Amino acid sequence: MMGNKCSELWYVTRKSAHYENNSEIGGNVMKQKRLITQLGYIILLAILAGCATTAKDPQDPLEGWNRGVQTFNDKLDDYLMKPVAKGYQWVMPSFADQGVSNFFSNINDIGVTVNDLLQFKILQTGMDGSRFIVNTVAGVAGFVDVATMIDLPKHHEDFDQTIGVWGISTGPYLVLPFFGPSSPRGVVGLAGDAAMNPISYILASGVVTGLFGLNAIDLRADNLANERIATEAAVDRYAFFKSAYFQQRKYLIYDGNLPEGEDLLEIDEEFNKDNLAPVRPY
Repeated sequence: MMGNKCSELWYVTRKSAHYENNSEIGGNVMKQKRLITQLGYIILLAILAGCATTAKDPQDPLEGWNRGVQTFNDKLDDYLMKPVAKGYQWVMPSFADQGVSNFFSNINDIGVTVNDLLQFKILQTGMDGSRFIVNTVAGVAGFVDVATMIDLPKHHEDFDQTIGVWGISTGPYLVLPFFGPSSPRGVVGLAGDAAMNPISYILASGVVTGLFGLNAIDLRADNLANERIATEAAVDRYAFFKSAYFQQRKYLIYDGNLPEGEDLLEIDEEFNKDNLAPVRPY
């Protein structure tokens, strides 16, 4: 409705201006007409600005804050995380890099198994629990992904998904310092995931910091190509990552079986499963 009124007002104002240019009224009347027309243009611009304001994304009421935090995260990524990740990728042999990724993925399977159970996915709970045991024992503490070799695939479950399955909505978009794209539900999810991670309970704070730091660098190194593709494909990087975050969350909650009419971004399926934050400590 507001858009139609704005369009009608624009048409009327343009018509008035056209009439003014073609009239042969005296000088004083012309000046008055010009003042009225200029005033009309000022009022029109104010109304159009109001129309633009009402068109804000209702899922992103904190856009000013979010864009500022994303800029901070991007700068941190450009000057710290990305150079470190590239150096890590350069010095680490591919087999060692894969081994580190497998180790942290194996630890993550503890939380995955717990969330399977909380979502009442009984069969998947057994599979992911078995996966953790197999990789811990036969895979040398998880450095070798033996479970995948025997058809026990990796699943992606976290506490944010669990409370989403319970019916709690994501809430508005929220960009967190260091963590990137999130939401109020996502913040609760992060806390739940940390509680399910055994690294959190190691008493030596230096060891905890070192392990989480290594995990963050490894994840960033593994995500270098995906982040570059996303950035190059996006007209508005902020809008792209916001849309990708909500779609990725929905994709995971529905286990890829989205309701009819729901579409994902036209990017690789594996990319949708990854966390799209430029900085991901966990």
